[in-house]
Amino acid sequence: MEKDGFIIVPREGDKCSSQYNGSLEYLSDIDNFIESLGESLWPLNKFIHDNPELAFREHKAHQALTDFVRSQESWQVTPSAYGIETAWVAVCDSGEPGPVVSFNVEMDALPVLGHACGHNLIATASLAGGLATAAIMKQHGLAGKVVLFGTPGEEGYGGGKIRLLERGAYDSEGVDISLISHPGILHNSALVRTTAFTRLGVEYFGKAAHVSKDPWTGINALDALVLSYNAVSALRQQTMPGDVIGIAITNGGEATNVVHAYTACVCMLHTNNASRLEILQDKVSACFRAGAEATGAKIKINITQGYKDHVPNRVLATSYAKYWNTLPDVPDPLPPTCGDQQQFTWVKASTDQGDISYAMPSVNASFAIPPGPQTGQPHSPDFEIASGTKGAFVRALRVGKALAGTAVDVLATPGLLGEIKKQWEQDMDAI
Repeated sequence: MEKDGFIIVPREGDKCSSQYNGSLEYLSDIDNFIESLGESLWPLNKFIHDNPELAFREHKAHQALTDFVRSQESWQVTPSAYGIETAWVAVCDSGEPGPVVSFNVEMDALPVLGHACGHNLIATASLAGGLATAAIMKQHGLAGKVVLFGTPGEEGYGGGKIRLLERGAYDSEGVDISLISHPGILHNSALVRTTAFTRLGVEYFGKAAHVSKDPWTGINALDALVLSYNAVSALRQQTMPGDVIGIAITNGGEATNVVHAYTACVCMLHTNNASRLEILQDKVSACFRAGAEATGAKIKINITQGYKDHVPNRVLATSYAKYWNTLPDVPDPLPPTCGDQQQFTWVKASTDQGDISYAMPSVNASFAIPPGPQTGQPHSPDFEIASGTKGAFVRALRVGKALAGTAVDVLATPGLLGEIKKQWEQDMDAI
């Protein structure tokens, strides 16, 4: 069938294509607006890719992105927002009370590997989506507000989105929903689930002694660490399929002829959700404490906050799939079935957008870009090359269109925001 200039042809196996809940009357305008931005967005995308900056040091990206938004009409831009040097906020307000839709713009890169996670593409998709949403809001007289958050430091710990949450950024703007995306080579899905993770830094403090003269006066911190390591290994027999425990010994003691007074390790925990993470953390911590108890060593466990799992909102995901599947030349692979509770796309990685999803309805849409020569996945040199190509940029623009369509649906459809929030409340209750 034909709608708004687009020919909608459901493909075999595309179970989401029949779920066209809501209007598509704005899609042509969204498509045209983002296409008109393409020529100016490409050099911005390329600049961010070719100038990788580490977490919370994204000064060039911060300047380039805020300058670009300032060049657009009706946007109020706040650089270095909420006491975070490379965070920023941009707002376009209709002046009429209505839903507040937001887009997160990531900017940081990886050590050594640069934009091997494709944050330049995330920035492009969110920027395109947010600008298009604001343009449609003004063009069609829709009530509400569009907010762009420049969110630094996703790679590592204590991500920028968590800091912005803690400092009240999303509450201050009255945000109702949060949208973002992430590139890869395997999935096109708005139903992305990610893992929760945390980091334990463990130190053992014993007492030094000479191993041949008076070892009985010492307390061996290495024994405490080894016993704990073996206890964790035994615990793995009772862990769940989604549990991942990784340990690295960072200090194994000093000379061989002494009872070791100090040892240390780092432990990373990944699980399917934040609730399970708490349970696993308690079990693993008990193993570490057992080593100290058995040897008499003292223990110190430093917990570094990680990220919660991402819980996608199904109502938002259905809207996103509607636009993704209606745009011409739908790329493979097909999105999962939006109405099927079993069709989550599980990505065994973590993001601070997970913490956002526990605070408000969220979509973190995955999208497949043309792979590099080695078909390398994110965090590989091959993916770093792929993320800088024109083909990847074009795919990011498509994501921006689908994100904008989702946001416009929220602004334009009476009652939709209520359905979205009801679904989010049910998801949180289930967790």
